Amino acid sequence: MIKIILQAPRPIPPFNEPARDLRIQNVPLWLWQRNLLAPHVTREMEIPANARLPLLREPMLVYRDNLFFDEYYINEFIRQAIKHGRPVRAAFSMEDSAFREHALPLSTSYTPAGNIHLADLWYYPNGPEADVDPLVIDMQAREVGYYHVPSYMAGERGDLVFQVPMRAMLAIDCWAHIFIADVVFGLFKRGNRFETQLDNDLSFKLKIFSKAIYEGRQILECSELVKIGKNCVIDPHAVLHGPTTIGDNVTIGAGAVIENCIIGNNVNVSQGVQLMLSVVGDGTFLPFRAALFMTTIMDNSMIAQNTCLQMCVVGRNTFIGAGSTFTDYNLIPAPIKALDGRDELKNSNRPVLGGGVGHNCRIGAGMIVYPARTIESDVVLAASKERRVIDKDIKYEDSDHHKMRNAHLHKRLYPRRGEKDLESW
Repeated sequence: MIKIILQAPRPIPPFNEPARDLRIQNVPLWLWQRNLLAPHVTREMEIPANARLPLLREPMLVYRDNLFFDEYYINEFIRQAIKHGRPVRAAFSMEDSAFREHALPLSTSYTPAGNIHLADLWYYPNGPEADVDPLVIDMQAREVGYYHVPSYMAGERGDLVFQVPMRAMLAIDCWAHIFIADVVFGLFKRGNRFETQLDNDLSFKLKIFSKAIYEGRQILECSELVKIGKNCVIDPHAVLHGPTTIGDNVTIGAGAVIENCIIGNNVNVSQGVQLMLSVVGDGTFLPFRAALFMTTIMDNSMIAQNTCLQMCVVGRNTFIGAGSTFTDYNLIPAPIKALDGRDELKNSNRPVLGGGVGHNCRIGAGMIVYPARTIESDVVLAASKERRVIDKDIKYEDSDHHKMRNAHLHKRLYPRRGEKDLESW
């Protein structure tokens, strides 16, 4: 089978990069797609977004390169598509709570068709055809809630919950979708599948229990659930709870607590760092008492000591100074708005949501960032009497380095599409 990749070139704010180049589950999205589809295809072809499909009379899988899917979804889609025997297009029902609550808000990639929404994923058994049937794949969502949260945080929407799927697919149209893909459709889903298998598979349960007893550890600490790479240095006073994956050449200091995370290669986690349901990219440095909750940090970034990020997405090569706080909850229970796929502010459909920081940013110490605010790539923010609280989206034009004597030393690496470097500011 051949796969045809349709380009989605629109840059995702605040990163100013297409979705395919952003990291999901600590892997570039294009590479994630390639790895999952490798068992099904023999060759590939990439074409511009509006180009005609090649007239090849052979089985063909076509998808937009801003799609995130896991192995469970794509395997089921291909299985049912081949069984169907006709051209099909992936579709979602509005009764699918994971799609309705998490994938659809802030998105621009789905095409409404009655009570379903069509996604940019097709299967043609004999080459491209005009007549295509919708193929609805249920993501098998399960409600997972926040525990012991005061009732005043729930507002009119009721309890604070996520609809966690057993198999996942969504289009990455904005920075908030990276949070959904990494945390809700990624780490939460991994824990969901583990709990389900533990409840329903006796042999798997015995395997986990016997490994924990043999190693003299608690269930969540055994090597079946905490996968550790090569050449790692982990202090015996660190707490590691699975499912967690730790890469190669990682250092973890005393008192660090890591629960259900993905830790990349060459990461330094210092003393007292708290990580929960987070993705930490290759080469990241987390000094003492930094805290990440449901947060993505892309490669080669640094989150300085005593800084707290909740439900945030931070790009590569970015520094966030000590004692900074990214808030995720409106004190007055107004809806949280975030930038959608058209770079417009829309209701995020989330009662709590952190912020998005682009690539190559430098954020000074002691900053406070309001919920769902974004800081564009290449921005420098220096804490001052005039600006310590970030209550609006920050563009490159607002960067403090334009007013500094040595502004030329901070290069703009991620300009907007069609825009040249603005070092003359």
